[in-house]
Amino acid sequence: MTNMRVQELHVHPVKSVAGTSPDEVAVEPWGLAGDRRWAVIDTEGNVITQRQQPRLALASARPLGSGGVALSAPGLASVVVEPPAPGPLEPVALFGKKIDTVVAHTVGHAWFTEYLGFPARLVHLDDPAVRRPVDPDYALPGETVSLADAYPLLVATLASLDALNALIAQGDHADEGPLPMNRFRPNLVVSGAEAWAEDGWKRVAIGDAVFRGVRECGRCVITTTDQRTGERGKEPLKTLAAHRRIGKSLAFGRMLVPVRLGTVRVGDEVRILD
Repeated sequence: MTNMRVQELHVHPVKSVAGTSPDEVAVEPWGLAGDRRWAVIDTEGNVITQRQQPRLALASARPLGSGGVALSAPGLASVVVEPPAPGPLEPVALFGKKIDTVVAHTVGHAWFTEYLGFPARLVHLDDPAVRRPVDPDYALPGETVSLADAYPLLVATLASLDALNALIAQGDHADEGPLPMNRFRPNLVVSGAEAWAEDGWKRVAIGDAVFRGVRECGRCVITTTDQRTGERGKEPLKTLAAHRRIGKSLAFGRMLVPVRLGTVRVGDEVRILD
């Protein structure tokens, strides 16, 4: 594993909505700066993702220097939503667990309600340092996470995607491939590695930052969703089930937790420390 580099960086300000691909970004204790600090909820306080609403893939959120987001989607006027002022906490449910958030400005509610076609609200994770601990089965004391599914960052390699696409091409749903990396919504995409090398990464240095490799990333139905159209197929879950079952997970990519903060940039060398 020599000459490994950061090929792409991805920040998704609103959970399950398309994001941006900056050339550089700061690493915070709970993930990349601005990543998954907002979420859409229904009237019962449940976080809405592409699992329930695949057309969220067609909406886009661009992070602003103020911490706000610029929202856009086909056929809908763009809006800017700034971080809400400190106020009462709004508990939301993500995978059955409660997370305290702050309700956003009504312009965000109106925009997502119009886009989805049913009542929805936008919420903001105001203080990720205290709101949500990492899964205690895998966390070190004090580690927290944003509104990402479980861990601060996800890394994937181009070689693993190539290997997966080669397997898909041999299967019953070959016409669905090759799949692009955006199906997996990673934060870090690495070139120059061997296929599936990330499975064994325990400590990784990138730029000024160091990360702890926690576990494989178990994949869900979102990976079967075409991020350009919102349409669903069978892949990659069919192929992952046949070839990439790790415990109960259909695995692609590895979850990371920052242990030293800094800035990561496209082109940075990726060094495996352990």
